[in-house]
Amino acid sequence: MAITGIGIVSPFGRGKAAALEALRAARSGIRAITSIDASALNCRIAGEVPAGALDDLHRGHDRFTRLALIAAEEAAEQAGDLGVDPERVGALIGTGLGGCETLDACYRRIYAEGSRLPPMSIPLSMYNAAAAAVSTKFNAKGLAYSVVSACASSAHAIGLAAQAIRAGQADAVFAGGTDAPLTTGVIRGWEALRVLAIDNEHPEDACRPFSADRKGLVLAEGAAVFVLESFEHALRRGAQILGELAGFGATSDAGHITDPSADGAARAMKLALRDAQLAPEDVGYINAHGTGTRANDPTETASIRTVFGESAPPVSSTKSLHGHAMGASGAIELASSLLALRDGFLPPTINLEKPDPACDLDYVPNQPREGRVRAFLSNSFGFGGMNAVVAVRVGG
Repeated sequence: MAITGIGIVSPFGRGKAAALEALRAARSGIRAITSIDASALNCRIAGEVPAGALDDLHRGHDRFTRLALIAAEEAAEQAGDLGVDPERVGALIGTGLGGCETLDACYRRIYAEGSRLPPMSIPLSMYNAAAAAVSTKFNAKGLAYSVVSACASSAHAIGLAAQAIRAGQADAVFAGGTDAPLTTGVIRGWEALRVLAIDNEHPEDACRPFSADRKGLVLAEGAAVFVLESFEHALRRGAQILGELAGFGATSDAGHITDPSADGAARAMKLALRDAQLAPEDVGYINAHGTGTRANDPTETASIRTVFGESAPPVSSTKSLHGHAMGASGAIELASSLLALRDGFLPPTINLEKPDPACDLDYVPNQPREGRVRAFLSNSFGFGGMNAVVAVRVGG
């Protein structure tokens, strides 16, 4: 499946150029939260999209929908005129948490102020609001829905979009993910789980995947959207092909709701390789789920060892730079990986100062590494044991 458009809005800023520059500079986008009053929170840092990246764009929508529209607009501009019957264009947008901004405001009105809710509260907060907005914006009248599978949501959406095109259900699909979880209620919920890395004095150092001194994950927000279409259609209209969505693997741990499974992750990687008709030795890089939690990092390392043995390729977690954007993570990480690899470098895992003996792979520590690869995997694993892996061949 051809990738002909990429759009991203992230803690690095709006657009591909901002993301690529930050990845090459190994510059963290994690900072003190300013979009809400965080003074009463224990954790006051996050991967927050800079205020200037949103401006007044798409006012009237919830923040997670605004982010999706910004990313989709950039992807559409790059892809150009699809020349497709609108009934053959789809919109599949993953999200883990939906309209958190709207819901948080509603709960404040109900429980703190005792006031009535705005009439549009439900349409703004519903999980499919972003998919509906993207569909409407681009007159995509084909299949359109939201995918919700926690932190695997956008990877599932991208994989399902490719399958839909392959099955002849669409000629082109806007596919990706969005989340905007930086609200008081959501952050309080994550604080209660005791998995957040809290370093309010040094936010850029807080996310430390695969490091022995890692403290947990850092919440983030953002969106990434791709334009996917069949190779035949892309070549026929003379589109620039940025990469190939070559394979997709999805599994369930069918186990613990929060503890990850090396077996489930390994099976998803194997399925993605098989779908892409790639051998393990064809893969030159893996973008890890890499949350920086005690449970994820050694488990994911073990799963990679299961699939690749002693010949595992370089692995990195770009979450160390942009944080964990929940259901948008898979799309943001896929975009980050493809942008970096097309530019000739492997993105780094920053803050990796103290290697953990249980995490014994090459994690591209601290600085990007020059190099070119033909194919890579992007791993996304979510609560509930939801695993999604996409395999991508890098375009010229």
